[in-house]
Amino acid sequence: MITYEEHRLRSLVDEGRWIELLGAYRQARAAAVALDLADGDLIGGDLTGSDPADRRWAVATATATAQGRAGIATAALGHLIAYAAPPEVAARLFDADGGPGTAAGVADHDAGPLWEVLATRHTWRRLAPLLGPPPVRRLVAQTRVLLGEDLSRGAEPDPEGVPLLLEPWESVGRAEGMPVREYLRQGGSRSALLTLPASREGLARVELPEPGVRLPGQPATRALAELAGWARTVCVRGPAAAAAAQLAPGPLVIGGYLPFALAWPALVQAGIADRAHGAAHGRLALWRVLTAMTGAQRPEAADRVEVRALVARMRCFTWDDPADRLRHLHLALEDPATGLSWAVSGSEEV
Repeated sequence: MITYEEHRLRSLVDEGRWIELLGAYRQARAAAVALDLADGDLIGGDLTGSDPADRRWAVATATATAQGRAGIATAALGHLIAYAAPPEVAARLFDADGGPGTAAGVADHDAGPLWEVLATRHTWRRLAPLLGPPPVRRLVAQTRVLLGEDLSRGAEPDPEGVPLLLEPWESVGRAEGMPVREYLRQGGSRSALLTLPASREGLARVELPEPGVRLPGQPATRALAELAGWARTVCVRGPAAAAAAQLAPGPLVIGGYLPFALAWPALVQAGIADRAHGAAHGRLALWRVLTAMTGAQRPEAADRVEVRALVARMRCFTWDDPADRLRHLHLALEDPATGLSWAVSGSEEV
């Protein structure tokens, strides 16, 4: 049964009354936040007499939970505004000028994060003067870069120094598989499932060497684990195949070597943990992995020339696992200059 409110919203959409739709979105989101906060269950009951720090933590946690629930409750309308409204209206989804609880956050999502929906619809030139919150600006800019825009002279520098122009290997990888979702007006999205290996074509039967000795505590291993939290990661001293032997199902595998550019799309998509994350998260996480592999202490301190040299010399080995589920990633990355190799391996349903 179609309610009066649903009929009213449809009429506003049909008539292109986007300002009123934005107002309806903000009203619904703020009401959802207020309703949740009015329910003492989120805060955990009466905090009278408790430590002030504990009270602040409880209120902050409850507010974050309420914001998340409100984002879910208003996701469909937010998606439609981000997709179809003029950019001058759609960008205001993220502005807090409507009052407490009215602004979408970076985690608000339907088929994907609202900022990614917006980023796929308009160029950076249209969006840059309109976007306020720095986290949203950064993710939108990185999405536009993934879509092929050169922002190296048209946007503020990335705080971690991640390039605002695709590197050559990224451009090649983007031609092989686009990690950014294609969104639909009425909700939903289309995207290729980028796995590695994608098939057994070009692979052969390989006998792996003895597993390399694990090297714990490597920053690049932690960065790789953060990129693909659903997979296992390891670092060893030795070639890529020795790292693969730590995680492969046995010493005999169907595998082979490939250029890093062909592994890039699956690595970026590995960082899209759920619908609240977009391809920009994956690219940023992958750059953290690469800069850590160069030995830089912080991503922003990495020399981009060193990252390019690393990618140019890197040897990448992939292998098949008969037990793979729909989403899978099996890759070993070797830096011949240091003698270190990293491997990431995992599979899951989606």
